[in-house]
Amino acid sequence: MHKIEIDIENVSKIEGHTNMYVKIEDGKVKECKLEIDENQRFYKKAAEGLDYKMLPVKMSRICGTCSAAHTLCSIEAVEKALKVEVSEQTMMLRNLLMNAGHLRDHAMHLYFFCLPDVFRKESIFDFQGELHEWIHDGLDVKEAGNFLSTIIGGRSVHPPFAIVGGFTQFPNKEQIKEAIAQLQSVREKIIKIVDVFYNYKKDFNRDTNYVALSNNNYNYLKGNIKISKGTEIPEEDFGKHYEKVVLPYSTARAVKWESKDYMVGALARINLNKDKLHNDTKRDLKTYLEKFPSMCIFDNNLAQAIEMLHNVDNSIDILQKLKNNIKAEKPVDVKVKAGKGIGVVEAPRGTLYYDIDLDSKGIVTKADLCIPTQQNIINLEKDIAKHVEELIAKNKSKDEISLSVEEVIRAYDPCMSCATHFLKINWGD
Repeated sequence: MHKIEIDIENVSKIEGHTNMYVKIEDGKVKECKLEIDENQRFYKKAAEGLDYKMLPVKMSRICGTCSAAHTLCSIEAVEKALKVEVSEQTMMLRNLLMNAGHLRDHAMHLYFFCLPDVFRKESIFDFQGELHEWIHDGLDVKEAGNFLSTIIGGRSVHPPFAIVGGFTQFPNKEQIKEAIAQLQSVREKIIKIVDVFYNYKKDFNRDTNYVALSNNNYNYLKGNIKISKGTEIPEEDFGKHYEKVVLPYSTARAVKWESKDYMVGALARINLNKDKLHNDTKRDLKTYLEKFPSMCIFDNNLAQAIEMLHNVDNSIDILQKLKNNIKAEKPVDVKVKAGKGIGVVEAPRGTLYYDIDLDSKGIVTKADLCIPTQQNIINLEKDIAKHVEELIAKNKSKDEISLSVEEVIRAYDPCMSCATHFLKINWGD
């Protein structure tokens, strides 16, 4: 192969429109572009002029699958701007809401988008015989997350109960008992899929800088920003280290960390914080955790599977504490004033950042957001470039290269990509 052009047009089953172009000459990738071609969302402008109470309501609509993360990140930013301190119970409920969002989101990605690759099937609709059980497992795990989100947040997506200063409604004892039962019922199913992704070996590694929140109990809401090729910084300093990059071939902006590519997401979190996982998770997944830290992007799927078990174990603990003690707390009284607030949470796909300014009436005058997928775009392109070169060196066929490129993109689980398979790929030389 002297010269190859891979032109993937209209990537199927994604949020928006995406193309991919790879140019190879003499076995080396000369160009690798993920061309995101979706309409501008203008959500920063949409935030400006909003009353602080309405900001979480509107921001949750940015993403259906990550709506809890956007809700709680914007709430954190507002509360910091207004110097609001919430109760311990509120933080417990918020942790449950984040656990629920990660559980349902990871389940959708792993069971329905990634398992077909593992079993070499076109889609889950081809899961016949013994494979059909995986569909039921995935639905059960996803439903456990949906139910938990519903009793805590009011809905499985766009949770209305979570507001600045607390919650408006609370689960009762019977709902909590049912949530515990559902979570307990899916533990063994999650361990099964952890084993599948652990044993799905992919020969690929690339030196990568990982960035994620770090704390004492692997929660997705609080902590410092930890950098694998650096140190820890306060989450308020996140905006001082990242820079936005305009990609002339894409409508999505990319992000670099101190002028270099980096990765956020489950792989980053497990690489940096695996010792902080729930004790039951570490006990039952001891062998699997020995694989980390990993420099293989395909292990992001394994990391998500491990996180699912942690979400279950951590949620059961919190629910047991709340079962006989939960009370209908009034939200904290808010004194409106001008201020600046920064919120940082770990969304399913990685670190989510909000920076907002409020005026003396509590109106948003400025909003800056940094989305996980933006942070991963450049790293994703470099992973694909290296992987393609390695596959060419191994004399892999065009079809094999094509499938592996798709798997790299799926492993990142980007918000604009819920792909199962691409449409036609045109190769030219």
